[in-house]
Amino acid sequence: MKDLSKQIGLAIREHRIAKSITQERLALMCDIDRSYLGRIERGEVNITVVKLSQIAQILEISIKDLIP
Repeated sequence: MKDLSKQIGLAIREHRIAKSITQERLALMCDIDRSYLGRIERGEVNITVVKLSQIAQILEISIKDLIP
């Protein structure tokens, strides 16, 4: 399960960087703390499906693009 969290976090980070969005800006848009977003991107926490969907919408990608 830990590997899945890391893969999802890495995908979020890659798409965020590709869109030139800072971690702080994405966190504000998702209404979460920047440090929590950092933990998501490092795969240290299990993200909810609702929050994953919200991040995908903000990044203008399909939720499928974030799940390996």
